[in-house]
Amino acid sequence: MIEKLFKKISPDEIRENVFSLIGKEWMLITAGKIDHYNMMTASWGSAGVLWKKPVIFTFIRPQRYTYEFIEKHAHFSVSFFNEAHRDLLNLCGTTSGRDLNKMNVEGLTALETPSGAVAFEQAKLILECRKIYYDDIEPDFFQIFDIEKIYPTEDYHRFYIGEIVQVWEK
Repeated sequence: MIEKLFKKISPDEIRENVFSLIGKEWMLITAGKIDHYNMMTASWGSAGVLWKKPVIFTFIRPQRYTYEFIEKHAHFSVSFFNEAHRDLLNLCGTTSGRDLNKMNVEGLTALETPSGAVAFEQAKLILECRKIYYDDIEPDFFQIFDIEKIYPTEDYHRFYIGEIVQVWEK
C-alpha cells in the first residue's frame, strides 16, 4: 500500500525544482493497470497550473508502446528517482516494452496508487495524474523552424495534460 512507503503532500509542497526533476533527472511515465502496464523515460514536459488545477504536461510519440497504454487509461503516474536509478531510467527510455517486458525489470517494484495507476516503490516522488486533455503537435504552428529538425520523420508527439490528483513523497 502506497501510504506505508510514501507521505501524501500537496503539489505546492514539492520542494524540488521542476526544471531539474524533468530535464536533468528525468521522469518515468507509467500507464496501465497493475497487471498490465508499460513505462517510458522522458525528459520533456512541464508542470504548473492550468484551469485552476495543478497539472503536468507529458509528451509521447505515437510509436512508443506507452502511447497505447496512456490512450486506454484515464490515470497515469509520473515518477522521479534518485541518481542511483539512472541505469533503470536509461533502460526504460531506450528499450521498447514490445521488446522487453518492463513489468519484470529488476530493481523496480510496482505499486498501485489509489486511482489505480501504477508507480514504483523505488521512486522518491510520484505524481498521480488524471488525463484531462490531449492534443497533437502541429508543425504548421511552429514559430521557430529549427524545431522541425527534431522531427526528421515527422513523428510528432501527442501531449497529455494530467491533473495532479495526488503527490507522494518518500
